[in-house]
Amino acid sequence: MKEQNYKVDFFAGILLVIGLFVGASVAYATGQGLSALLAKDIRETGWYQALAYVITFITPVLFFDFLIARKEGKKLSFDFSAKPFRIYLLIFPMMFGMMLVADYITQLIPTTGDLLGPLYKMYMDEFSKLMKDPFALIIMTVVLAPILEEILFRGILMKGLLNNGTRPVTAIVLSAFIFGVVHFNPWQFAGAFLLGLVLGLVYYKTKSLLMPVLLHAFNNLVSAMLMLYSDSETFSDLFKIRSEILLIIGLVIFAIPFYFFAIRKNIVYID
Repeated sequence: MKEQNYKVDFFAGILLVIGLFVGASVAYATGQGLSALLAKDIRETGWYQALAYVITFITPVLFFDFLIARKEGKKLSFDFSAKPFRIYLLIFPMMFGMMLVADYITQLIPTTGDLLGPLYKMYMDEFSKLMKDPFALIIMTVVLAPILEEILFRGILMKGLLNNGTRPVTAIVLSAFIFGVVHFNPWQFAGAFLLGLVLGLVYYKTKSLLMPVLLHAFNNLVSAMLMLYSDSETFSDLFKIRSEILLIIGLVIFAIPFYFFAIRKNIVYID
């Protein structure tokens, strides 16, 4: 399906931010209401976490659809077309290489101290809630998050910036930065920003939202498996390799497919 030329300007950006806060507020109110109705606190259950996530991220999409796109006489649609197999052979190793780099960068952020210590505890507490229900964790992180977040950050935000005349590099970096910020903690911000750069590049070069969705799902699936079935929190612990060595390996794994995918320009972005 051909994507339409939505534009994201300052007003649309503010609208998307408002949509996120409204969605989070509605999700919180829904949790309170259902807990009162059922006479028990359901806010730590896996199914509620997934429901709250959907409400939070679908709201800004609906805001943009009804208040921006439809007012311009356009219908919100996205290109989910598949690409030749050689594209997948480039983008998945590139993504995995950046995952190793992000893993190293994340380890550099302290998890103790007066400010970061309590914040890290909150971050881990939220993950522990999801890990109580592995099925909900997989559905939320591997299915819902890749689809909803890529629609919002690449399909609407980044594409809208490009359509509004923003330079491609700026659009990719800005969408990745905001993608990191909405994770609301420095550990996920670092990883989300770096991985968001790859997701944005892949979307820009292929124009298919299916590509970043698959890469996002791949990253989240690996992370979920690491949390559920391993005692290791990092790849260096998992592979029993020094983090500096794994960083170099990650850079090499990323750089080779990046050269063929982006530098040689054998894949083009066509409006």
